This record gives sequence, C-alpha cells and structure tokens, in this order.
Amino acid sequence: MLKDMKKSKGSVVIVEDDMLLSLVETRIIEKLGYSVVGKAQSGEDAVEMAQQMRPDAIVMDISLKGELSGIDASIEIRKFSKVPIIFLSGSAESDLMKRAKKIGNADYLVKPIKADDIINPLKKAVKKKSQKSVKIFSEAS
Repeated sequence: MLKDMKKSKGSVVIVEDDMLLSLVETRIIEKLGYSVVGKAQSGEDAVEMAQQMRPDAIVMDISLKGELSGIDASIEIRKFSKVPIIFLSGSAESDLMKRAKKIGNADYLVKPIKADDIINPLKKAVKKKSQKSVKIFSEAS
C-alpha cells in the first residue's frame, strides 16, 4: 500500500479567485507530482497563507478579489519570504509583466495554462526555494 504513495516534489499554494480555474490549476499541479497545501482567493489570504504554510512555490493570479492584487500581495510576501512566485494572468500586457518581474524570483504565465506551460517554472521554483532554505538555515545557525 505504501509503495503506491509518491513523494511530493514540493508544496504549492494556489492563489486564484476563480473557483473553476483553481480546480484546473490544482489538478495540473498535482498531476505533475506537487502537493497543493493551500488555496487562497484574495491577496490578503495569500499573504497569510504564505506566512503560515511556508510553501516551496506560490502560483498567483494577478487579478484578485479584495484590496490587494496578486502583485501587491507578492510585495507584502517579499517582506518576510523569498518564496518563488509564478504569476498567472489572462493578459500578456507588457506593463503587468514588467511589474511582476520586478518582484524578483518570479515567473509569468498567460492563462489558460497547460501542464507543459507550468512544469519548468515549478521545477525551477522548487529548486530555488530549497537552495535558499539551506542558505537561510546555515546563516541562522
């Protein structure tokens, strides 16, 4: 029975205010071998979840319900974490991409996404997070 259980490649928080897209994104991410450890629908919830769950990566929609956009939430998250963020947007608008890239340690994908779109950004994000965790842990010792 335990043989069938696969080890997760990493933990992911999904921030998406569209429930249908959230389900699709969850299915894609889990199919790629990652664990979805939390889902948020607003920027405020995303900040709280990032702080509590310390995921390996965050998949963040840019347009969210609430006061904070995905970019605003990421700026808040950067105050306490360098967790890699993969931004999702329905728009390929260059201003949004530029703002997202300024956050640092981030990728930008245009929705709708397929497994092929997100596989490399997820691999890269989880690898970066594990390298940073080791560095931060050594500095704290």
